[in-house]
Amino acid sequence: MPRPKKPRRLVADGRVYLWTLRHSHRVLDGGRSADCRGTLTLYPQPAGTGGPLRIVFAEGPGRYMGGFPMGSGDVGYVRGASLNLHEPGAVRALLDAASARGWQPGERRAVEVDGWPLLEAAAAARDHRPL
Repeated sequence: MPRPKKPRRLVADGRVYLWTLRHSHRVLDGGRSADCRGTLTLYPQPAGTGGPLRIVFAEGPGRYMGGFPMGSGDVGYVRGASLNLHEPGAVRALLDAASARGWQPGERRAVEVDGWPLLEAAAAARDHRPL
């Protein structure tokens, strides 16, 4: 089932964000895809109070990205941590991990970070967060 393209709402530490998840890739001759990227973008609200945070997961050795046979939002290490980026709890854990590494929600410019260094901390936090 395809996910909606409409931004979703997340409240974290009293601040509101809208977030989207997008997948992109190049199509090679013969129809195969290459350079797959999943981009989770969080937009601080209200608009104009901070630039977007883009957390990018690019394909690479030992990593997997959503798609057949996994779910569309799944990212992870072949032998390690994983998250489903369609789950608000996973998005919150990545936001917290990015903040712990210095991202500030009031920053006026767009910031793009590599999601892979955040994944293990976010997955561990997600596993230990009370329901």
